[in-house]
Amino acid sequence: MPLTSLPTVRFGRTGMDITRVGFGAWAIGGGDWSFAWGDQDDNESIAAIRHAVEAGVNWVDTAAVYGLGHSEEVVRRALEPFSDADRPYVFTKCGLVWDESDRQKTAARIGAADSLRRDTEASLRRLGVEQIDLMQLHWPSQDGTPLEEYWQTLLDLKAEGKFRAVGLSNHNADQLELAEKVGHVDTLQPPFSAIRREVGEKELPWCASHETGVIVYSPMQAGLLTGRFSAERVASLPANDWRSRHAEFTGDKLQANLTLAAAFGPVAERHGVSVPAAAVGWVLAWPGVTGAIVGARNAEQVDGWISAAALELTAADVDEIAAAIGATGAGAGPARP
Repeated sequence: MPLTSLPTVRFGRTGMDITRVGFGAWAIGGGDWSFAWGDQDDNESIAAIRHAVEAGVNWVDTAAVYGLGHSEEVVRRALEPFSDADRPYVFTKCGLVWDESDRQKTAARIGAADSLRRDTEASLRRLGVEQIDLMQLHWPSQDGTPLEEYWQTLLDLKAEGKFRAVGLSNHNADQLELAEKVGHVDTLQPPFSAIRREVGEKELPWCASHETGVIVYSPMQAGLLTGRFSAERVASLPANDWRSRHAEFTGDKLQANLTLAAAFGPVAERHGVSVPAAAVGWVLAWPGVTGAIVGARNAEQVDGWISAAALELTAADVDEIAAAIGATGAGAGPARP
C-alpha cells in the first residue's frame, strides 16, 4: 500500500484504500490532440504529480487517450524516483483508438477483445509497470461489441494479472447492471460536479448498493467552479483548449455557472479552505462517492485543492449549495444527496 499522511477510505472491493482526492492527468497530455487543455510543460506536470504524492495523494488517474499516449508517459517519468512502498496507485483507461495520421480526429470507441489487449500492452509499456492497479473501459463501445463481451475481456485480463482491478467509465446504471451479471464491477468513473449532477440520481445509489467504488471526474467542472473563471478568461482560452468550444463556457450557461461558483465562497471561508477545495468537498459529501479526480498543471494548483482530502461539509453547507443551484438554474440533476 502506498504511504500517505492523508485520510483514506475503502475503494469498493478492490482491496485498495485510497485518499479522497487523486491526481488527474488529463490536462498534462499536452495540446496536440482533439480534447486538449492547451499546451503544457512536461517538467511542470512532473513537478505537480510529485508534489501531490509528497503531500499524501496516493493515486493518479490517467488514460491512454490523454495526449494520445503522452500523459501515461509523463506519469511514468514522474513516478520513477518513488520506491514501491511510496509509489501511488496508477489508474488508467482503455477502449479509445486514435489515428496517428490525424491527431485532431476524435478517437474511436472500440471494445473488440484484440483491440483491448493491444491497449493493455501499450499502457503497460508507457507506464513502465508490470501490473496496472485499475483499468477502466473509457466509454461504451461503438464498434458493435456487446457490453457483456468487452466487460468479459477486462475480467479475463484481470484474471491474467494485467490489472489489479477493473471498472467502467461513463457507463449508466443499466449498463452497470448488465456488466455485473458477467462479473463484479469494481469501480465506476463518472462525471460529477455541482453543475453536472445527473449520476446522483441512479448511478451513485447503484454503486453504493453493489460495493462498487466511485471516483468522479471534473469535480470543479473543468475549472468553472474554482472561483477563478470569468467571461474574459473564457474568451482568452486558446483554440487548442476544448473548453473554448463547450456550451457550459458560453452565454447564459456560463453566467449561471459563475454565479454558482461564487456561492462556494462563504462555504470555503467557514472551513478555512479554498473555493476549489469546497467544490471538491461537495462531491465527496455524496454517499457512494469514494474519491474525486482533481487535475493540476503545476504544484501551485495542487496546493489549491489538497485540503479537500480531509474536508467534511456539513448538512447546512450542502443545503446552502442546493439553494444556490436552484436560484441559478445551473446544470442538471439532483441538487442534494
